[in-house]
Amino acid sequence: MKTITKLLLLPLTFVASSQVLANNNFTFGIGAGSFYSGVGVNTGVQSKTDLKYLSIGCVSYSSLHGETCGVGVGWVKTDIFDFQTPKHGTSVYVGIVGSEYANFDHEAIYGVGLGYHYFLRGIDKSGFNFGLTLTAGDENKGVGMGGMFQVGYQF
Repeated sequence: MKTITKLLLLPLTFVASSQVLANNNFTFGIGAGSFYSGVGVNTGVQSKTDLKYLSIGCVSYSSLHGETCGVGVGWVKTDIFDFQTPKHGTSVYVGIVGSEYANFDHEAIYGVGLGYHYFLRGIDKSGFNFGLTLTAGDENKGVGMGGMFQVGYQF
C-alpha cells in the first residue's frame, strides 16, 4: 500500500513544483476521446503551446457487465506546425483505448495513441476542442488497432 501511495504522490509533486507553476496554468476538461480516457474528465498543466494531462473515463457500459473504465496520460504540442495561433496540435497518449469481452466480463485494453487535435480558441484558452487519435492496444488475440474521435471542453 505504501508503494502505491508513493507512486500516486510522485506525479503530484512534479505537477505542484514551483517551476512548473511559474509559467503554466492548471486546466480541467470534460468530454469524450483520448483527452478524457473515453467519456470522462481530465486535469493538466497547460502553457502557450502544450498541454500535459491525466485523464479518467469509461470506454464502454453494459447493463449486464457494468462499465469498463480506466486512466490515461498524454501530451499535446501545438508549436510543431508553423501557424501563428496555437490551435493545431499533435499528441501522444498512453492509457485505456478500448474494452474486450473475456471470461464473461468486459476487460480494459490499455495501449498507446497518436493524435491530431484542433482547439477552437487556442490551446492556452478555455474552449471546445476536436480531434482524432489512432490507437493500438494489447488484446487477447494480439495487437488491436483502432481510433478515438474527440470532442470536449477545456476550462
